[in-house]
Formats: sequence, C-alpha cells, structure tokens
Amino acid sequence: FNSLNHDMTLTEFKFIWYMEYSHRMWGRVVGLAYILPAAYFWRKGWLSRPMKGCVLALCGLVCFQGLLGWYMVKSGLEEKPDSYDIPRVSQYRLAAHLGSALVLYSASLWTGLSLLLPRRELPETHQLLRLRQFAHGTTALIFLTALSGAFVAGLDAGLVYNSFPKMGERWIPDDLFAFSPVLRNIFENPTTVQFDHRILGIASVTAVTALYLFSQKIPLPRRTRVAVTSLLAVACMQ
Repeated sequence: FNSLNHDMTLTEFKFIWYMEYSHRMWGRVVGLAYILPAAYFWRKGWLSRPMKGCVLALCGLVCFQGLLGWYMVKSGLEEKPDSYDIPRVSQYRLAAHLGSALVLYSASLWTGLSLLLPRRELPETHQLLRLRQFAHGTTALIFLTALSGAFVAGLDAGLVYNSFPKMGERWIPDDLFAFSPVLRNIFENPTTVQFDHRILGIASVTAVTALYLFSQKIPLPRRTRVAVTSLLAVACMQ
C-alpha cells in the first residue's frame, strides 16, 4: 500500500487477505490429513517397515512445504533497495515452494497408486526399457518447465512480451543477455525467463507427443496406454 497500491480500498485488501488466509488454512488441513491418519495407522501397526519410511518422508515434506511457504511470503515483505516500486516475493523462493509442492503431490500420488493398483511385471524388452527412460526424461523436462513458470510469475515476465510465436517483432529478442554475468539472465532477466519458459514448454509438448507415438509401437497393458494417452491430452490442453 505504501509503495504501489495507494488507492486500494479496505474491501480490496480483504479479498487478498482472505485468499492468503484460505491458502494457509487449506495447507494446514492437508498437513492434518497426512499426519493424523499416519499416526493412527502407525499406532495400530498397519504400516509395513518400508511404508513407515515412506510415510515419514511424506509427512516431513508436508512440514517442509509449509516452512517454504512462510519463507517465500516473508521475502515479499522485506525492503529491497532495487525494487521499492514493485514489492514482490523472491522468484527463487517461489520456484522452491512450487517445486516442493510438485514433488509432494507426485510422491503422494505414486504411493497411493502403488497401494491401490498392483504392480504388473512386464518382460524387460529393449523397447520397454527405452520407453521407461523416455518417460523419466519427459518427466524431468515437464518439472523443469513448471519451475521456469515460477520464475515467470515471480518476475512478472509474462508482461514483457505477449505475442507468439515471435517475441515482439523478433524470434530472439535483443535483450536476451542484457545482464552480466550471463548466467544471471536465466534467473533474473524477465525477457530471458519468458524465452526459456516458451522453449521448455514447446520442448515438453514435443517430448510428450514423441513419447505417445513411440508407445504405439510397443504392446502395452491397457492401463499404461490410458496413462500415455491422458498425458498427451493434458499436454495439449495445457
């Protein structure tokens, strides 16, 4: 309010406040949904030794996620000599918060599906091994694309160029490496951050499409085919 939004009304402030408050309360509900049943199942002796380790890791990640969220918000309330005009949270902390959330969500989903759906042993053919490696690589690429999106959000980099596929009148903008040293551009130059996110997004869609086409050449269980097809559909929608 002091730096930027001088004309904000109390009603407008309450809207932002309640959004943040709801996010925090929802996070705490998620934490309780993990920790309380885990403690109950543990006490009842229903967890195997490997599952105990998995549960401890997931509960620890939930707590770590909440701590990261506080650490991220804290950065938006600190005085920064280089950006008094636009208060913002650290793009590094925002990316860490989003990244840990994705890891937590993926680990939860993987654990749940491992318990609900029995593992199917398939013959370890050369094609199947290649498909698995391809899938792991695609996963890493999608994760990296999502993290780059956090940097776009943290720097408001989406406001720099709003044309596609070109950025303004050029395929490669002039200020792509305006910062020094060069490595700093990847994380702090809004133009470079948006450019990288575009390239990673296109690469992710391409990788998912290639994964789908490659999977069509291999005899796979129905469940796997549904998963690969769903991945392609969600990638196109995204």
